[in-house]
Amino acid sequence: MAESAVSTVVQGLADLLIQEATFLDGVKEEVVGMQLELRRMQSFLKDADTRQDEEETIRNWVSEIREAAYDVEDIIEEFALKVALRRRSGVVNVIKRYATIAKESVELYRVGSEIQTIKSRISNLTTSLQTYGIQPRESSGPSLQGGRQQHLRRSYSHIVEDDIVGLEEDVKILVEQLVSSEKTVVSIYGMGGLGKTTLAKKMYHNPDVRHHFEAFAWAYISQQCQPRDVWEGILFKLINPSKEQREEISSLRDDELVKMLYQVQQEKKCLVILDDIWTVETWNNLRPAFPYRTGMFGSKLLLTTRIRDVALYPDPTCFLHQPRYLNDEESWELFKRKAFLARNYPDFRIRAQMEELGREMIGKCTGLPLAIIVLGGLLATKTTIYEWDTVRRNIVSHLRRGKGHEQLFGVSEVLALSYHELPYQLKPCFLHLANFPEDYEIPTKKLIRMWVAEGFISCIHNEEMEEIMEDVAQRYLDELVQRCMVQVVERGSTGRIRTCRMHDLMRDLCLSKAKQENFLETYCQLHANDHSVYSFPSSLVNEARSIGRLRRLAIFLDGDLKRFVPSRYKRNSHLRSLLYFHEKPCHAEKWGSIKSVFNNFKSLRVLDLEGIQSHDGKLPKEIGMLIHLRFLSLRDTDIDELPFTIGNLRYLQTLDLLTWNSTVQIPNVIWKMQRLRHLYLPESCGDDSDKWQLATLSDLQTLVNFPAEKCDIKDLLSLTNLKKLVIDDPKFGLLFKSPGAAFNHLETLSFVSNEDSTVIQVITESPHLYKLHIEGQIEKLPECHQFSSNLAKLNLQGSKLMEDPMVTLEKLPNLRILRLQMDSFLGSAMVCSDKGFPQLKSLFLCDLPNLEDWRVEEGAMLNLCNLVISNCTSLKMVPDGLRFITSLQKMEIRSMLKAFKTRLEDGGDDFYKVQHVTSVVFRYCDY
Repeated sequence: MAESAVSTVVQGLADLLIQEATFLDGVKEEVVGMQLELRRMQSFLKDADTRQDEEETIRNWVSEIREAAYDVEDIIEEFALKVALRRRSGVVNVIKRYATIAKESVELYRVGSEIQTIKSRISNLTTSLQTYGIQPRESSGPSLQGGRQQHLRRSYSHIVEDDIVGLEEDVKILVEQLVSSEKTVVSIYGMGGLGKTTLAKKMYHNPDVRHHFEAFAWAYISQQCQPRDVWEGILFKLINPSKEQREEISSLRDDELVKMLYQVQQEKKCLVILDDIWTVETWNNLRPAFPYRTGMFGSKLLLTTRIRDVALYPDPTCFLHQPRYLNDEESWELFKRKAFLARNYPDFRIRAQMEELGREMIGKCTGLPLAIIVLGGLLATKTTIYEWDTVRRNIVSHLRRGKGHEQLFGVSEVLALSYHELPYQLKPCFLHLANFPEDYEIPTKKLIRMWVAEGFISCIHNEEMEEIMEDVAQRYLDELVQRCMVQVVERGSTGRIRTCRMHDLMRDLCLSKAKQENFLETYCQLHANDHSVYSFPSSLVNEARSIGRLRRLAIFLDGDLKRFVPSRYKRNSHLRSLLYFHEKPCHAEKWGSIKSVFNNFKSLRVLDLEGIQSHDGKLPKEIGMLIHLRFLSLRDTDIDELPFTIGNLRYLQTLDLLTWNSTVQIPNVIWKMQRLRHLYLPESCGDDSDKWQLATLSDLQTLVNFPAEKCDIKDLLSLTNLKKLVIDDPKFGLLFKSPGAAFNHLETLSFVSNEDSTVIQVITESPHLYKLHIEGQIEKLPECHQFSSNLAKLNLQGSKLMEDPMVTLEKLPNLRILRLQMDSFLGSAMVCSDKGFPQLKSLFLCDLPNLEDWRVEEGAMLNLCNLVISNCTSLKMVPDGLRFITSLQKMEIRSMLKAFKTRLEDGGDDFYKVQHVTSVVFRYCDY
C-alpha cells in the first residue's frame, strides 16, 4: 500500500507543478528532485510492500516512507494555499505588496528547506531497505508470509470435506457439464471461502465422473506457480509411471515434456483440475500443455479461481459457475455439524441458549461457508454458555484469527490473499470502500468521482486516445468486482454497475487493512436512546489511532448531528476527506457551526454533506477557504443560499446542489470553476439578474438542470465533452439549427420537445445516446434508423402519439428499458411483433387512458423480465402472448379496474397467461 501512496503523491506533485506553477516557481527544482527520489523509492516498495509481514522493521520503514511522502504533499499544498489566499485578498498599496512578496520569499525558502530535509529522509530509508536486502523490481511477487499462507491453504485431492451443505445442486450441475456437455472447460469462480475447492474435490471423486474419464490429475496452482513442476505432476498422475519412467520424464526438456503431456490428453479421456489459479499470465505459462480449445479428444479441464476474467480466459465459451452463499437454514445446518459434533446436551435450556447465540453469530458470517466452518470449529471445544457468549461479543476478531494452531488460518487470512494480489493502483480504491457503513449500497457514480477527487486515478495516455479518469475508475471498479471483492447490487440499462456493496467479512478485512495502513478512520456517533441504525463491530467502533496524520474520516450518525467533527479530530489539519452517513433524517443545530470544519481542514479534497438538514439555509462564506476541494455534495440538504466565496473553489470537479429546496440562490461564480466535470444544479438558481457564462466549463461531462433563465442556450455548444445533459428549455431543439451543432460524446439526454423536426435533429446529432428522455408533444416518432443504435433506455412522456410507437421502437436492437408514460400514446391499439424488442428487459405502460387492445405475438420480447401496467383503465386484459415470454419474472399492476385484477388472479380467465411469472403484485386495483 505504501507503493500506492507514493504513486499518488508523485502524480499529485506533477499536477501541482502544472496547476500551481506561478506559486511554486521558486521551489520547482526541489519539487522535481523530490519526484525523482520518490520514483526511485517506488521500485523498492514493490518488494518491501510484499514483505511487510515478515519483519516489523520493514513494516515500520514502509510506514515512515508513506508518511514522508504525505509530508511533502502537505508542505507544498499548505504553501500554495497561503499564497493563493494572500493574493486573492488583494493589496491596498505598494508597501503592502512588497511586504507580501517578502513573506512569499521567506515561505519559499522554508518550503525548499523542508523538501530537502524530507528528501534526505527518504534517501536514507532507501539505503536502509537496500541494506536489509530489499531489491528494486518491476512487479510485486508473493512474500514469504504469503508463501506460508499458501502452504497452509494448499489443497490435496485425497482430503475430501464430508460436511457438505447447500452444494447439492451445484454438484448436479457440474457433473452434468463434465459428463454430458460438449464444453471442454469448466470454471468455478467466486470469493475466497465460498467452497470452490470443495466443489472441485467433489467432482474429482464423483462416481459418475470417475466412470466417464480414464485418467485424473489434480494440480494446486496458487501464486507461486512453477510450470515445469505443474506439468510433471499432472503427467505423473495421468500415466502413473514406473520409477524408470519418472527419471526419464524428469530429464526431458520443457518442450518435450509439454508435447508428451499434450499427447496423453489426446489419446486418453482425461480430467485435469487446476485449483486456485490467480492470473492470466499463469495460464499463458501453462497452456501449451493443454489441448482443450480444440474440443476433439474427450479430455476436459476444470479450474477454480477468485477472478472472473481468469475463469473465462482459457475458453470464453466455457461453462462458468459461481457457487452461491448459503441461506439461513443451510448456514445453521453447517454450523451444527461443526459446533456440536456428536455431543448431546441433556439440559434443553443450555441447548436452546446455545442455539440462540449460534444463530446470532452465524448471521455475521453472511452465508460464507469458510466463516461458518471456522466459527463452528472454534466453538466445538467450548461447552459453557459463558464461553459461547464471549465468542459472540468478539466475533470479528475470532473470525479473523480462527482457532490458533488447530485452525491454522482464519477467514481474514484467506480473504487477505485477494488484497495482497491486487495491483498497487487498485489498493487505495479498495481501502476507500471502508468509508461506507456495513450493508450500505454504494452509488458507483459518486464512488468513482470520489476516487478521481482523491487522486487515486490517473489519465491513460496513448497515441490514439486519452482515456478519461472516470472511465479508468470504472475499469478499476469492474476489476474489483471480477476479483469477487465487491458485489454488484444493481446494474443500469447499459450494463454498468449502478450500486455495489461489500460482503460483511470482506468489509471487515477492508476496514482492518485501512486502519493498519493509517488510510482512514471511522467514527460512530451513538445515541443512548437508539442504536438501531447501523450495526458496527464493537472492536471497530470509534477506534482512534495515533499513527501518522489522519487523512480521511467517515462519520456514521444514528441521530442528530451535535457537532460536525468530534473534538478528538479538530487539530488534524491534514484531513483530505470528510464523509457523513446516516440512515434516518439528520439535523444539525445550524449551518454556521460548520465553520470549524472550513477553518481547521483547509486541505480537504472531498466533502460529502448529503442529507444533513439545519434550521438556517445559508452556507457560511468560510467554504471559500477550501481551495483544494475537488468534490462537494450538498444533495438533499436544505441549503437555500450559497456565498460568493464559493467561486474560490477553482479545483472543484464535482458540485452537487440537488437539494430539497427547488430554489437555491447561487451567485454568478460558477464560470470560475473551470475544472468542473460534474455539475448538478437545483431546479431554480435564484432570481439574480446577472447572466451566467458556462462556456468556460470545457471539461464538463455532466450538467443536470441547465439554468435556462440565467444562461444563453448557445453556451452548450462550447461544452463539447458533455456526456449527460438534463434540460427543460424548449429552445434546446432550436440549437441544432445552428451550423455544426452536435454532441458527439453525449450518452444521456433528457429534454423537452419543441416540434417534431427539432426532435429528429436532436436525435440524429447525438449519435452515441444510451439513455433518452423526451417530455412533450411529438406526434410522430423519428424513424428507427435515426435513433442511436446504442440506445438502451427510452422514456417518452406526454408525447401524444397517435400511431402505434411499437412499430418503430421494437426495431431498436439494444433497447433494454422502455417507459411509455403520461399520454405518450393516445391511440387505442398496440402490437408487439415476432422478433421485436430482442433485448428489452423492462416495459412500463403508465397513464395511457385510450389503450384498449394490446397484442403480443409469439417470439416478441423474449428477454422481458419486468412488466408494469399502471392506470391504463381502458385495457380489459393482458395479451395472450405473455404466456410465451418465459423470462418474465415480475409483474406489477397498479391503479387498474378490479375486473382486470380478477381476470389475472388464480382461477381468473387470464391466469393461464401469467401463471409462470414468479411475482405478480397488485396495487390500488379495488375500484
